[in-house]
Amino acid sequence: MAGFIQFEKVNKIYKTGQVEIAALRDASFEIEQGEICVIVGESGAGKTTLLNILGGMDTLTSGSVRFDGQEIGTFSVKKLSQYRRRDVGFVFQFYNLIGNLTALENVEMAARLEKDSLSPEQVLREVGLGDRLHNFPAQLSGGEQQRVAIARALVKNPKLLLCDEPTGALDYETGKTILSLLQRTCKERGTTAVIITHNHALCPMANRVIRVKNGSVVSCECNPDPTPIEQIEW
Repeated sequence: MAGFIQFEKVNKIYKTGQVEIAALRDASFEIEQGEICVIVGESGAGKTTLLNILGGMDTLTSGSVRFDGQEIGTFSVKKLSQYRRRDVGFVFQFYNLIGNLTALENVEMAARLEKDSLSPEQVLREVGLGDRLHNFPAQLSGGEQQRVAIARALVKNPKLLLCDEPTGALDYETGKTILSLLQRTCKERGTTAVIITHNHALCPMANRVIRVKNGSVVSCECNPDPTPIEQIEW
């Protein structure tokens, strides 16, 4: 059976004047629906480029990228925009919340983009912020702001959750809380999540681990028994 996500010999070349920089070289892997996939590698390895292509925020130079049976590598600009809005939720290292909107209002803005969205208030309660609905970002801790960002991504009820170093700006304990929330959410909702990180200690939490080096996928390993994040130390 074909994977829910398929990268096949994907190349990405950036041009600066006469200079060409290969960010990805023949990257190939598959991810199944409902999996948590950790993409790990050092800074500059190509992790973010993979994530951006999968999320429809960047285009490939050559190769094939399929998502849920769709060839997204050939999407028009308009169709890529629709794909990002309907199918993908984004969680970034920095929360990108709107400062003059409350937690609830930040999530409501995302909900308005999709007719099949979930209840913003209910999603915020699910991420443990039922008593912080009407607080502004400046009144929230870093961990609470990241929970709002996760709720904002989840409220669209996306098929795919993309997380770019989601704990990079958080302390150790708060980071573990956020990862536990992501792990639980994927299990309960059947959401497919792709997390990019340089922290190799997170690999045991994933159903699938993809290692990237110098723009190439050097390994893709399945883990039939992921470890609860509470049991992982780093």
